[in-house]
Amino acid sequence: MPRAPDASALAALKAAAGQGGWLDSDADVEPYRSDFRRLYRGATPLVLQPADTEGVARVLALCRRERIAVVPCGGNTSYCGGATPDESGAQVVLSLRRLNRVRHVDPADYSMTVESGVTLAAAQAAASAHDRLFPLSLGSEGTAQIGGNLSTNAGGTAVLRYGMMRDLVLGLEVVLADGSVLHGLKSLRKDNTGYDVKSLFIGAEGTLGVITAATLKLFPAAKDSATALVGVATPQAALDLLAHLRAAAGDTLSTFEIMPRFAVELTVRLVAGVADPLGMDAAWYLLVELTSPNPEAGLAAVLAESLGAAVERGLVADALIAASLAQAQAMWKLRESVPEAQRRYGASLKHDVSVPISALPRLIEAGCALVERLVPEGQVIGYGHLGDGNLHFNVSQRPGTDAAAFLARGPALEEAVFDLVEGLGGSISAEHGIGRLKAGELARRADPVELAVMRSIKAALDPDGILNPGKVLAAPR
Repeated sequence: MPRAPDASALAALKAAAGQGGWLDSDADVEPYRSDFRRLYRGATPLVLQPADTEGVARVLALCRRERIAVVPCGGNTSYCGGATPDESGAQVVLSLRRLNRVRHVDPADYSMTVESGVTLAAAQAAASAHDRLFPLSLGSEGTAQIGGNLSTNAGGTAVLRYGMMRDLVLGLEVVLADGSVLHGLKSLRKDNTGYDVKSLFIGAEGTLGVITAATLKLFPAAKDSATALVGVATPQAALDLLAHLRAAAGDTLSTFEIMPRFAVELTVRLVAGVADPLGMDAAWYLLVELTSPNPEAGLAAVLAESLGAAVERGLVADALIAASLAQAQAMWKLRESVPEAQRRYGASLKHDVSVPISALPRLIEAGCALVERLVPEGQVIGYGHLGDGNLHFNVSQRPGTDAAAFLARGPALEEAVFDLVEGLGGSISAEHGIGRLKAGELARRADPVELAVMRSIKAALDPDGILNPGKVLAAPR
């Protein structure tokens, strides 16, 4: 079992991290004590920030020898407390922010190798500089780091076309709990030499090893695009439109996002520079985008024709196709500002869930009924990635209601929502991971055999339990 580090152990860890590789003043450590949503506030005597893989290896080897728990941390944008130390003050934080080099971009191979501390925005820019696309896209991409994206198997707005982070990885470099380094930075598309070991660490949230670098897939840069904001009456109409557009536009359909009217109203009211270009009374808004590497693809015409046919079929109430890059960016700003608007509006209950795409209308309908019954102080803001079945089923406190009463209903609503999701064949965690927030639910709901396999893997790779304890896998009862 891990133990609290004494003064000599802390000094040794500082030496292992190297010059400029640690923080221990209250002011410097403070940002690492809380998670992004302020759900947890922990304590730590030391933040380690080595500058290279060798430094990470020295730190972990020492932590293993001294039985000191380590909490890996990237951009600290986790929604589930996955990168926050516990309240004991016995865990040290391992920040990957100084591992921020783009090691190599190979345009001919459509791959690049970057370190874990590279921000997602910087990785996108590195690919773009070589006329290539790294397609993962998140609202927090200016802060979120590649290591965290890997550790939570991030999704975002382009999963419909390109898949999750797991689908974008060719190879990994990982430091294991004993300080040994797994050198797996291959860029092969085909490699059947045994188990796919790298996949163990994607989505493991630093509980099996610390990812220090990754070789990622690149794609041709988009040379033509078409973006539209579409109004529909019901989630079922949105689902029918998705099928219609997939048939008409094929693989050029890269984004299909859904927002309720209430989310649009909040965002326009509370976030500066956001407007509703439709200015209508549609119950649901959709952000649709087509992209192609072919500059002559004529996607604006494809989208216009497809939406026109959808209007004739009664699927669409109204639509606006962006006539310029600025107009397209304004549509994206509307969608990406929904979380910020919800934060400004007040207290909220969040559920990051997924179901089969065909079950999304049922999830929304039944979920809204649950809120009406269980949380009378709440109003649903269910938005997200309809194209891949991931809905952020959030509930905001209604103005003038009691905040304490609203928040106290959270556990009962969460249990009911998770039961609903499971009944629809879905997942209680779509793209934000498990962290500390959902570890108990995973232990209660996971298939017992699957959970036993996960525990066996954890025991094999981290027998002393020093890597991010309490995250993903709750302590056995």
